[in-house]
Amino acid sequence: MSTLLVKNATVIATMNNAGDEIKNGALFIRNNVIEQVGTTAELDHLAESADRVIDLSGHVILPGFVNTHHHMYQTLTRAMVQDGTLFEWLVGLYPVWAGLTDEMIGVSTLTATAELLLSGCTTSSDHHYVFPNDCTLDSQIWAAGEIGIRFHAARGSMSLGESDGGLPPDSCVENEKAIMQDTVRLIETYHDASKHSMLRVVVAPCSPFSVTPTLMKDAAELARSYDGVQLHTHLAETIDEEEFCISKFGKRPVALMEEFGWLGSDVWHAHCVHMNEDEIVQFGKTLTGIAHCPTSNMRLGSGIPPICSCIQHQVPVGLGVDGSASNDGSHMLAEVRQAMLLQRVKNGSSSFSARQALRLATRGGADVLGRDDIGQLAPGMSADFIAINLDQLPYAGATHDPVAAVVFCQPQQVDWSVVNGKVVVEKGELQTVDVEELRRNHVRLSQNLLRGA
Repeated sequence: MSTLLVKNATVIATMNNAGDEIKNGALFIRNNVIEQVGTTAELDHLAESADRVIDLSGHVILPGFVNTHHHMYQTLTRAMVQDGTLFEWLVGLYPVWAGLTDEMIGVSTLTATAELLLSGCTTSSDHHYVFPNDCTLDSQIWAAGEIGIRFHAARGSMSLGESDGGLPPDSCVENEKAIMQDTVRLIETYHDASKHSMLRVVVAPCSPFSVTPTLMKDAAELARSYDGVQLHTHLAETIDEEEFCISKFGKRPVALMEEFGWLGSDVWHAHCVHMNEDEIVQFGKTLTGIAHCPTSNMRLGSGIPPICSCIQHQVPVGLGVDGSASNDGSHMLAEVRQAMLLQRVKNGSSSFSARQALRLATRGGADVLGRDDIGQLAPGMSADFIAINLDQLPYAGATHDPVAAVVFCQPQQVDWSVVNGKVVVEKGELQTVDVEELRRNHVRLSQNLLRGA
């Protein structure tokens, strides 16, 4: 049994149902679970019995952020195809990704999760769908465990290569029987549906235009034969995709997903930029989730999703940094800020607040990933929280509202990150990997990949 008391925080933004923000706040954690939340005066007596006490004077404490969409291998190919649309970008990068190796998958996952942890993320999904050469999802799962992030590993797939009318080279696609067999193996080897689980497996064909309808339907049936296994894919990201679905299937993307059985509280889709009001209502009624990826949508010129309308219709919405070749970074706090600003561009300056953006990154992400044990700071919740030091130049003049300050002001790295009760970032330093050694290794592998292409 281990116990941790953090105290004297300037404010704790709990993100609980009441939206409580506790000044001079404190948290008491036993093992990996939050036991008490309150003021320092109320919890200070626990200091005598705590194994460790951390004084967080001058800090704002938030629940750890939840990243609902990523492609971590893309950290190896940042700042490429700089001016293309989504389809142009994919066509340009697939031949490069055909050279991926399993070592690259593991190292790129460490790099992406290091960035995420330093920027406030404590739980992340990753949608990995490219398996050339010796690549496996196992190396991703190993890396996530090594660095100490809570992880939802999405076993993606592509089965339609160039010879079948698809976008990727044939070397980047797989046989559908092999896809299903490996997905079963991963679920039965790694998936943990229990409360406070650190690892879950997700069934995640890449998109409606990269696999067959048969695989989409079989994937839904497979996921629902296991406890707590969710479904994830890309949807309605661009007008090109919409036109493709109408041309090939005679249906808009959302109607196609309904036909495939891909609506429901166990499903979340990335992007959903081009949805009409009826489709938004349908998502709300079925509690189908959305991973909103503002930076990626802006970078590729895909459009601005109707997030305000989605929230009004009770659609579960979380945030995603998306792939590091369409965002070129994995900074979760930066994504929170971008989400707030982008909705204001679309709907006006009073349409989306800093606290709404933070709620997407915490409670929203937890809902999208089907978690009732993360996303807020309350007794019985997983001990995942971050702390940001307000005594920094970028926050000067903004500490009258510390919670809003971390969104409105230029995004910084976190000073503390605790995941599952363990300190992973301390005073701005990642504790679980050597960042400089990781950087050198990552650069070497990236250069090898680009030379091979």
